[in-house]
Amino acid sequence: MSAPSKPNDLAETLGQIARFSRADCIAAWTKAFNSSPPKYLSVPFMQRVLAHDLQCRRLGGSAAATRRALKSALAGNGATPAAPVLNDGSTLVREWNGRVYRVQSTADGYVLDNRNFTSLSAVARHITGAHWSGPRFFGLTCPRQS
Repeated sequence: MSAPSKPNDLAETLGQIARFSRADCIAAWTKAFNSSPPKYLSVPFMQRVLAHDLQCRRLGGSAAATRRALKSALAGNGATPAAPVLNDGSTLVREWNGRVYRVQSTADGYVLDNRNFTSLSAVARHITGAHWSGPRFFGLTCPRQS
């Protein structure tokens, strides 16, 4: 597979890649990546990778910030997953300083000791007297990894 000489040749070359046989894909892969592809890869997958590689080479690849974010996500250094959504009527139980607190989820927020709160963080602040992430205080999210 040769690199297109004109912009119009890009579409033509992509069409050729879509018609590659396994042997064509292996030869093009070896040329593009300087190594043989893993044996288990399907022809359609290799065609997609080769087409993507060609487009990145001709039109430009991902921005450096995007590549860093993807590497960070793959390494597990990304943001923690969002807290699960609580249905109305769900009860959260948390023991704090020897007392068990039961918080009821409602459509308008949360209820603790017949008092309404707009957020779990407000409930956690009421219980502890300090600023806490409400979802973290009630164990709905994982602590940050260091």
